[in-house]
Amino acid sequence: PPPGSSQYSLRATGGAPSITDQHAMNQQTIQTAPNTVQEWWKTGIIYQIYPRSFQDSDGDGIGDLRGIESRLDYLVDLGIDAIWISPIFPSPMTDFGYDISDYRGIDPMFGTLEDFDRLVAATHRRGLKLILDFVPSHTSEKHPWFVEARSSRTSARRDWYIWRDAKPDGSPPTNWISEFGPSAWTWDAGTGQYYLNIFLSEQPALNWRNPEVQAEMLDTMRFWYMRGVDGFRVDAITHVAPDPDKGDHPPNPAWRAEMNPSQRFLKVHSKHQPAGFDYVRMMRQVTEEFPDRVLIGETDGELKEVMAYYGADFDAFQLPFNFTLQDAPWELPEIVRRIEAYEAALPEGAWGNWVLGNHDCARIASRAGPAQAAVAATLLLTLRGTPTLYQGDELGMESAVIPPEAVQDPWEKQVPGLGLGRDPARTPMPWEPGPTHGFSNSQPWLPVFVPVEGDAAAQRADPASMLNHVRALIVLRRKTPALTLGSYETITAQDGVYVFARHLDGDSYHVCLNFTDTPRPCPVSGEVVLSSYVHEGDGAAHAGQIAPHGALILKAG
Repeated sequence: PPPGSSQYSLRATGGAPSITDQHAMNQQTIQTAPNTVQEWWKTGIIYQIYPRSFQDSDGDGIGDLRGIESRLDYLVDLGIDAIWISPIFPSPMTDFGYDISDYRGIDPMFGTLEDFDRLVAATHRRGLKLILDFVPSHTSEKHPWFVEARSSRTSARRDWYIWRDAKPDGSPPTNWISEFGPSAWTWDAGTGQYYLNIFLSEQPALNWRNPEVQAEMLDTMRFWYMRGVDGFRVDAITHVAPDPDKGDHPPNPAWRAEMNPSQRFLKVHSKHQPAGFDYVRMMRQVTEEFPDRVLIGETDGELKEVMAYYGADFDAFQLPFNFTLQDAPWELPEIVRRIEAYEAALPEGAWGNWVLGNHDCARIASRAGPAQAAVAATLLLTLRGTPTLYQGDELGMESAVIPPEAVQDPWEKQVPGLGLGRDPARTPMPWEPGPTHGFSNSQPWLPVFVPVEGDAAAQRADPASMLNHVRALIVLRRKTPALTLGSYETITAQDGVYVFARHLDGDSYHVCLNFTDTPRPCPVSGEVVLSSYVHEGDGAAHAGQIAPHGALILKAG
C-alpha cells in the first residue's frame, strides 16, 4: 500500500488524554536535517524472508517460493513495503544457499523459475517490492566455473578464482583465518596450489580483479533485474576484493580465546580493500540502468568503513546496512551512544537505515529480553532511516534452543560451543495451532518454536499482542511523514528513559521508551498517538508515566 494508506486499523488509542507533566530534560546536541526525497526505499519497510523457514508448500519440511506466495497477504496486513529473500539459487546447501552453483536458476528445493516469476507478479500486484540476495564474493566448489578452474593450472577459468603456491614448508600462503574458523586457504592436490576461501572451504573466493568475472556477475544482476527484481542485498561485500599479495594479517590485540577464531587477526588485507569500492560502483551502474531499483550492502565494520560504501559521490550503495545496534548490549547509554554516533557519521545527503535482527545473529527478543521486544520494535520503526525487519521479530520470537542432534548450521559444527551457531534464529515461522504450527505438513528442517505471546494467528486476534503493536506502529509510520522523513533529535536519555523527537514541517513527535521494569515519569507532554499498552488500567500515559518496558509516541502540542 502507498505511504499514507490507512487501510489497517490503529490500536485503541483514540481519545487517550494528553500527558501534562513536564520534567527537566537532558538536551543533547544531536539534531539532523530532514530529508524529503521520497524514493520508496527511504519511506518503506524491508522485511527479510529466510525462505527455508517461512512457509513450506510441498510437504518436504523446507519453505519454498509457493509458500512465500501463499503468505503474501499476511505481509500486506503487516504493512511492510518490500520483501528481501535470502538465497534461493541452485546450491549444494553446504551453507544453506550462500554456496551457489548457478546464479541464474532456482534450486528445486524452493521451486522453479516459473514459480519465481509468479511470486514477482503476485508481489507486485499487492504493491510490494521484491529484493533478492546477490552473493558476488564466492561460489560453491560445485559451480561449473570452479570445477573447470581446478581441472588444470592452464584452465581458461583458472584466474576466475584466487590461487597461490604454498610456502616452502607446504603451509598456506598467509595466516588468514576463514570466517568459519579454519584457515582461509584450501589445498587442491590435483593442481598443487591453495585456493582462497573466506568462508567454508566449499566456497572458493571469486577473483573480481578478472574483467571476465566482473562482466559475468554484472550480467547476472541484469538477468534478475529484467525478471522484475526491485533490488539486491549484496552479501559479504566487504570481502569482495581480498589481496593476499599483501601478506599476513597482524594479530588482534583484543582477541580472546572465547571469541570467533576468525577475529584472531586484523583483516587489513582481506576486507574493505580499495578495489572493492570500484566493484560496488559497477554494481550501482548496472542498478541505475533500471528505474526505481535499490542496492543494499552487507557492510560490517567500523562506522567510517561503513560510510565509505555510500561512495564519495553517492555512487555506491543507496543503503549500506547499519549493524551498529545488532551487536550492542541492550543498555540505554550504549544504545543512545551508538545511535548518535551513527547519525553524526552519516555523510550529508546520505540516507540511513537500521537493522536489529537477521538470519545470522541472535534474535532481538533474546538479546534485549522478551519484555523489551515492543520497545525494540518501536525504536526500529521510528528512528530516522529505512528499517529492515527480520521475519518473526514482529511476533517477538526468541532464539530457540536447538538440541545437539538437530543442529544444521556448519558454523556451529566447525566451532561448537562458542554460541556462534545461527540455527536458533532460523527456526520456522509459527503460523497457527497444529503439530508444526502451520509451517509444513511434515517434519520441519528445524524445530518450530512458538513465542510467549503465541503464534501469528493467536497474536492477530489479540489487540494487545506484539504483532498488533508492530502493525499499529507501521500504520502510524505510514500516515505520519515526520516519522519517515523528519529530522532526528535526542531529547533525553536518563533514569532508564529514552526520548527522541522527529520533526518535519512544523510537526513534532516524541518517541518515549522505558528500558526498565518499573514505571517511569514521561518527561515530555503531548497527545498519545500510540502506546504499547492498550488495556484500560495499564494506562501509564494517564498518570504522566511510561509503563514498565513500555513505549509511547506523542504528538507535540
